Amino acid sequence: MGKKNRMNLSIIDKDLKIDGSIVSRGKLIIKGSIKGAMEGEIVIIAQEGKVHSDAKVSSMTIGGQFKGDICASKELIILSTGSCSGKVQCKDLIVENGGILNAEVSCKTSQKLGKGEEKKINQENGKKIEL
Repeated sequence: MGKKNRMNLSIIDKDLKIDGSIVSRGKLIIKGSIKGAMEGEIVIIAQEGKVHSDAKVSSMTIGGQFKGDICASKELIILSTGSCSGKVQCKDLIVENGGILNAEVSCKTSQKLGKGEEKKINQENGKKIEL
């Protein structure tokens, strides 16, 4: 039989509180509370989850509360029940209607403009204006 491509799954349940560093591979679902540094691939903070952390992840989905710094190499998704405050660096950012984002945000793209091609764009009334 061949190897099946399975992703590790870890769950921090609602009655579990962690004060310290977490390193996870695969998918991590947080229903409890975490204080401390976090490193992982896919992190999901459930609606009842509370995280106060400096996090370095590939992808994070926030349905509960997050406070701290996030560096997401792929995406950050804030669901309608989620709130995020602190400092955010990510490639793609999605905030659902009702989701709260109160953070310093920096979105990085994989495309890099050359020195002579840099443009500053301001969004005003749905129109792009070059500055």
